[in-house]
Amino acid sequence: MHSPAADIALRLAEDAEAVCRHYLTNGRKQGRYWIVGDVQNKPGRSLYVRLTGPIYGPGAAGKWTDSATGQHGDLLDLIALNMGITTLRDTLDEARRLLSLPQTDRDRAANPPASPGSPEAARRLWAMGQPMSGTLAERYLAGRGLTGLGHLDSLRFHPNCFYWREDHALNDPPETWPALLAKVTDLDGRLTGLHRTWLDPATADKAPVIPPRKAMGNLLGYGVRIGKPVSVLAAGEGLETMLSLHLALPELPAVAALSANHLAALQLPADLRSLYIAVDADPAGLSAADQLAHRAMGAGIDTVHLSPCLGDINDDLRANGRDALRAHLRPQLAPEDAVAFLDHAKD
Repeated sequence: MHSPAADIALRLAEDAEAVCRHYLTNGRKQGRYWIVGDVQNKPGRSLYVRLTGPIYGPGAAGKWTDSATGQHGDLLDLIALNMGITTLRDTLDEARRLLSLPQTDRDRAANPPASPGSPEAARRLWAMGQPMSGTLAERYLAGRGLTGLGHLDSLRFHPNCFYWREDHALNDPPETWPALLAKVTDLDGRLTGLHRTWLDPATADKAPVIPPRKAMGNLLGYGVRIGKPVSVLAAGEGLETMLSLHLALPELPAVAALSANHLAALQLPADLRSLYIAVDADPAGLSAADQLAHRAMGAGIDTVHLSPCLGDINDDLRANGRDALRAHLRPQLAPEDAVAFLDHAKD
């Protein structure tokens, strides 16, 4: 008698090429194999998946091997590694979604649904994300002038993220779009929420949905973190604003609060000595920056506004380039921080 996992692995193997086209989009079919760089979908030729063959044994369809690392397995293993899933239960859920299979009663009892928009729902969605390198999310950010950010552990990509329109009927299924995922954490690094930007595969821009960005989980006081602050931190509203600042000053720890209200309420590390606030040049942004600065100075933290030339720092980056952005930021930094974060910046 087959286990549920074995049965689903067989179902996946019966249409191995469709599985590969879904998860390994940077690969291509070559004879009886799908060839790609690795399980994370990087371009290359190290990993090969057998598309045809017997059900069991040597040469079975769905079996894969990475000649560079020695990793091997079946398509369930591939899905888990590709999506960053750590449990068999969640891997089976993902495979069932791909195959349009319902969950069993046992699955539902062991894995009750998380409340929509809850931190638990955010944690489950984050677990299903995959590394951003080589994905549509990386192409989207590049279109915003944000390149070379695939190493950031606060960002992931989901190829089929649910989207509910505001006017969707109660019983209608959600749409699915690719999405850039950004992890929201507290001061101790615990995931509290998630920020999603849905993407259009045809244009590598934001998806044609309103709004194209939504957040879930607990956000107030928390943010998307880039680097770990020791005594200096930069804070701002938008994710792309703070990614732009990171591109210009890669050694400066940063956090994106995701909205003006959340920036004003951002929790600050107890040992912080200096705070740079990336200001959005609109009334809400200026007010939030002032409120955060007032709180920080009350806690004895030196506070400096980083003002853009245009609407925000991403606008500056896109219009003028990184070198001009660095030149604009230099006189706004404390002299010792200019040396630490600009003169020692690694391109």
